[in-house]
Amino acid sequence: MSKQYLYTFQNDLKESLKNPKFKKAWDKSEAEYQLAVKMIEARLRRKMSQRDLAKRVKTSQSAISRVEGMNGNPSFSFLKRIAEALSMKLSIGFN
Repeated sequence: MSKQYLYTFQNDLKESLKNPKFKKAWDKSEAEYQLAVKMIEARLRRKMSQRDLAKRVKTSQSAISRVEGMNGNPSFSFLKRIAEALSMKLSIGFN
């Protein structure tokens, strides 16, 4: 019987953050990451697919995918439309 080792994203991230270049890039993308995570969580809580959300927002599934994949640069108005489609409020701040 062989041992199986569980290596999770959290494990990989913890290890990768030891690299200064990776940590700098990770820190720089924190806002996009948090936005993507919150958006995906909200969509999944409502049992919606990207396509379902896109229909409510009146956009394409690929546009939703770009935001969730941190590959887009969504406008403030687009984010407000997404929040409204998810029955949420958009809040933005500086820390």
